[in-house]
Amino acid sequence: MAPARAEARVTASRDNYRDAGVDTDAADEGLGRLTRRIAATWPAAGAPGAVKLPIGYFANVIDVAGHGIAISTDGVGSKTMIAAMLGKYDTVGIDCVAMNVNDVVCVGATPVSLVDYIAADKVDAAMLDAIAVGLCEGARRAGVSISGGETAQLPDMVAGFDLAGTAIGHVALDRIVVGADVRAGDAVIGIESNGVHSNGFSLVRHTLFKKHNYQLSHRFDELDVTLGEELLRPTHIYVKETLDLLAAMPVKALAHITSDGFLNLTRVQAPVGYVLDNLPAAPPIFALLQRLGEVDDSNMFAVFNMGIGFCAVVNDADAARAVAIAASHGKRAWRIGHATADAARRVHLPQHGLVGQGKHFRRG
Repeated sequence: MAPARAEARVTASRDNYRDAGVDTDAADEGLGRLTRRIAATWPAAGAPGAVKLPIGYFANVIDVAGHGIAISTDGVGSKTMIAAMLGKYDTVGIDCVAMNVNDVVCVGATPVSLVDYIAADKVDAAMLDAIAVGLCEGARRAGVSISGGETAQLPDMVAGFDLAGTAIGHVALDRIVVGADVRAGDAVIGIESNGVHSNGFSLVRHTLFKKHNYQLSHRFDELDVTLGEELLRPTHIYVKETLDLLAAMPVKALAHITSDGFLNLTRVQAPVGYVLDNLPAAPPIFALLQRLGEVDDSNMFAVFNMGIGFCAVVNDADAARAVAIAASHGKRAWRIGHATADAARRVHLPQHGLVGQGKHFRRG
């Protein structure tokens, strides 16, 4: 089970995310209790359905008659509120697929299918059809099927709609990627995001709509589209380039950069940290949010992907080839840093004067 999806926290003079209504301290405490109870349901090692990984990776793997079945679940979060405000529902399905398949591929698995869940205060045929358009486009980009789902009308529980999914994939039990072999000097490859993706929208909405009362039709000089179009850019799907990487070279670790930002890189078995000293400039939406929300760097890097949506850790000798593989799929990539021997699992961002550990960034 991944960390609580309520998008991230930091220790700083001001916690912008808590100001926006998201308190992940309480969520983390509850998640700890939940995971302890869940682990008690696991079969013994070697029994049918044995769970292969501890809770905390992007996905888990179940042993089904000697076959590794990877599984992950996630939702689009409050980005759906932007879709509802615009009355435009044909892209959030891509986000739903992306948030799930990008996690499944992080354990080295090939995603194969997804089921979705739509909960709404009310639904109509046009809305459902538009959501289905996005789901099917996401499935096409990921190379998976949509094998089922559920729609629930819950007028007393839901205001607007919520969209979530569960994806499965397959991986040989001896080829699961968990970061056990990451060593100091290994290269970190960062593949570009195309904006906010599907994390941090509580802070986005607080900044743009509650604090400043902008309209989604507003055009900022920094952006080449309207604000609504910018925020609804669908999350990149990284499946095909990642599968090519796995086929081409030893891949030490994979990380979907969502909540907690680059701190997701520490979700590996090896006792390592990272120095990320070659980060590209973030897309303009991030500087805009930082300025309007008066958000410091430590908060920005804890809440948002800051322009890098996915990372792979590879041998340094393979870094250039890894960048080229990502480029062959139409995405820019960079060697953004390297792994370090660090049992404290710190992430250093020297360009920004930040050091991260656990779920916190601080000046360092």
